[in-house]
Amino acid sequence: MTNFPIFLKLENRPCLVVGGGRVAARKIEQLLKANAKVTLIAPKISSVLNKFIEDKKITFLEKSYERNDLASMEMVIAATDDREVNNKIAEHAKSKKIMINVVDNPDAGTFVMPSIIDRSPVIVAVSTGGASPVLTRLLRARLEILIPASYGKLASLISIFRETVKERFPSIDERRRFWEQLLQGPIAELIYTGQDQKALNLLEKKITNEFSITQPEGEVYLVGGGPGDPDLLTFRALRLMQQADIVLYDRLVAPDIVNLVRKDAERIYVGKERDKHTVSQEEINQLLVELAKKGKRVLRLKGGDPFIFGRGGEEIDLLSENNIPFQIVPGITAASGCASYAGIPLTHRKYAQSCLFITGHLKDGTMNLNWSALVQPQQTLAVYMGTHGIEILSRELIKHGLPKTTPAAIVQQGTTKVQKTYITTVEDLPNIPKQNEVKPPSMIIIGDVVSLHEKLAWFGQPD
Repeated sequence: MTNFPIFLKLENRPCLVVGGGRVAARKIEQLLKANAKVTLIAPKISSVLNKFIEDKKITFLEKSYERNDLASMEMVIAATDDREVNNKIAEHAKSKKIMINVVDNPDAGTFVMPSIIDRSPVIVAVSTGGASPVLTRLLRARLEILIPASYGKLASLISIFRETVKERFPSIDERRRFWEQLLQGPIAELIYTGQDQKALNLLEKKITNEFSITQPEGEVYLVGGGPGDPDLLTFRALRLMQQADIVLYDRLVAPDIVNLVRKDAERIYVGKERDKHTVSQEEINQLLVELAKKGKRVLRLKGGDPFIFGRGGEEIDLLSENNIPFQIVPGITAASGCASYAGIPLTHRKYAQSCLFITGHLKDGTMNLNWSALVQPQQTLAVYMGTHGIEILSRELIKHGLPKTTPAAIVQQGTTKVQKTYITTVEDLPNIPKQNEVKPPSMIIIGDVVSLHEKLAWFGQPD
């Protein structure tokens, strides 16, 4: 370790920045966030610095740097575009035992400025010691994804109750377990979802009389896993997948998505194959309640979006009745994901001003749909679970007035590396499953927008 990481208190401390460009502006912005007293020296400045001067946030001296400018300064940043000037500033600062950072030349200074993830009061600093600014930037980008934006609020809430918790739990071990449960349970999740007052009330309740060291409070995460490509998961979905104790998933969730769940989490497969439900919907609903009451963090992982033909409403209804904390994470629905990866815009100024999401699921051998509403001009149909009843779908649409030559597509296992897209017409739609081994999950798209596939297709298909 060539550099020792340290956090400095710079409030009202005199700091000097020499340089008039964008780099100087970035350094000044960081110093001001720490409430430092900043002086800027430069013979001329770029427009990006004007705002600091106009708002009187800094002292600006329009001149060239001189040795005497270091008087009373506690930190100096040399950010000019002249290497010789920067080195001279560094020599002067070192001779006066003043901390000096030299931009683009870390060896010339006495400290480097890290890349910062700011969730005040939580601060994460990343540095490669000046070896690779690009690598530092990439590391910071990854951490930005992993650290929720509301971490700062959570830290502030903790600081308010630190002394109270010390009085309530004299033992260090008890306090540690209390904070561990809080930081990984419903109170933290309330903060993350913007329910600050609820979080405050629940924390006060836990401290006064209801906290159990041995029995953490369970909760349920109803998470949309998207259409199949792991890159389409939301940040929140991935975070909850990594902290769940138990996951309930079905065949509509791509294996690559399931593999991102915490490695030691218990996995329960609940089926959801057509007419072959390994676990009934009622049993799933009840299981979510039972597991949460045992103090488990339960992930109900669903393909697509849980509120679009996902029966998510039924599952949280029973949770609500039993006062089980829950949260819902939307996912990219199959219609949007499959259409995008197939190069088929669901709406288009020239071809479609509306799009209908419908289910093609058969009930008693038929589809109970408003067929007249489905054959309107300049409209796209996105049909979920429609391959089994594809003959009925094709026949009824044509019967109710949709032209036989209307373009149609079946997108099989959309957004995954084994995606296949079949282009046809609404009349010939039933022939696709007969002539090909069409596997679920598959999305049917019907409308003139399908004709754009040949021009807009971008995602590769297997040979």
